[in-house]
Amino acid sequence: MTKQIIIAGSGFAGLWAALSAARAVHLAGKGEEVAITMISPSPNLIIRPRLYEAVLDNMAPDISALLTAVGVTHLAGIVDNIDANRKQVTFLPRDGAPQTLSYDRFVLATGSRLFTPPIPGLKEHGFNVDTLDSAQVLDAHLKSLADRPESLGRNTVIVAGGGFTGLETATEIPTRLRAILGDTAPIRTIIVDTAREIGSEFGTGPLPVIRDALAETGVEPRAGLRVAAIDAESVTLSNGERIPTQTVIWTAGMRAHPLATQVPGDHDNLGRVVGDAFLRAPAADGILVTGDTVRAATDDIGNVAPMTCQHGLSLGRVAGHNAAAELVGLPTHPYSQPKYVTCLDLGPWGALYTEGWDRQVRFTREEGKKIKQEINQIWIYPPAPDRDAVFAVANPDYVIVP
Repeated sequence: MTKQIIIAGSGFAGLWAALSAARAVHLAGKGEEVAITMISPSPNLIIRPRLYEAVLDNMAPDISALLTAVGVTHLAGIVDNIDANRKQVTFLPRDGAPQTLSYDRFVLATGSRLFTPPIPGLKEHGFNVDTLDSAQVLDAHLKSLADRPESLGRNTVIVAGGGFTGLETATEIPTRLRAILGDTAPIRTIIVDTAREIGSEFGTGPLPVIRDALAETGVEPRAGLRVAAIDAESVTLSNGERIPTQTVIWTAGMRAHPLATQVPGDHDNLGRVVGDAFLRAPAADGILVTGDTVRAATDDIGNVAPMTCQHGLSLGRVAGHNAAAELVGLPTHPYSQPKYVTCLDLGPWGALYTEGWDRQVRFTREEGKKIKQEINQIWIYPPAPDRDAVFAVANPDYVIVP
């Protein structure tokens, strides 16, 4: 009987889990004995790290040909339920009735979702760049501002959240607004975060760089505060200050996809399953967790993989390989990713490139921007549908490092 590997999700971790699993099956010469199925709403890889940008073309490349080239079947729909005891999942197809699918190995790679707390007005009036659809809604809204009467509220954008996405969005917004409202419009971009200083979470090295970039791009920092309420014409901060605005972009925090709660075992405060060294869910036989759904140690000194594309690529490779390896008799591979780099886009100022968990500054401004553009426009995109070329970089210990 053919053994079944089901992968839920076609993001960075899901795609590379599928490619790595296909490679392992091929190496073992057991392509006729193991079937690999990916389930996601469509056979596309959403380039989520770029959704703050003004141009949203080519942000969802089609991976159909790539999956076909390596022998992976794609089913359009979602996994709605995981039955770890029976080793079954409920599949809701895009068209048709629900189906029950059995698996020998199941890889949860459904990623994460933006955390939206119950702030008055956030759901009704807030925008975000968490999905391609939401990024397109924001883009349409920003473009519509040109048709509205000039006012402080029209010309002001509030970005809530001073993490990676918040800083990249905030430093890009002035350029986007000028292109829409004109170079002479008195625009304001304000970034709000509860940290003692915007950018302090990045460490002492990057902080002065971020501080300079915010000043140069004209972004006003509001630290030690949070958004308390939003309406159609303003935002109210936790200190009671009311700022006229028609655009609030929420970027504050991520949580693992809700499916992760259906996997038995321990979970962290972000909803991620606490995985073992091989990215297995210890309390659920046959289930592997990867990408933003797993809490995984990157090394033996206490560092844990954050929810990033950089880590999703490697986590996916390891989980996919191990899912297949356990079925075809190949050695399994422990996850390890001690090398950590960050590259923070800071709009027209450039970009900040750091190395190490202590984020030592290596490149800034144009040098950093060139690295960021290469990462965002080349390295994270899916490879061409060439099986041999794909298998050459789908091994579980392959890591892309600038």
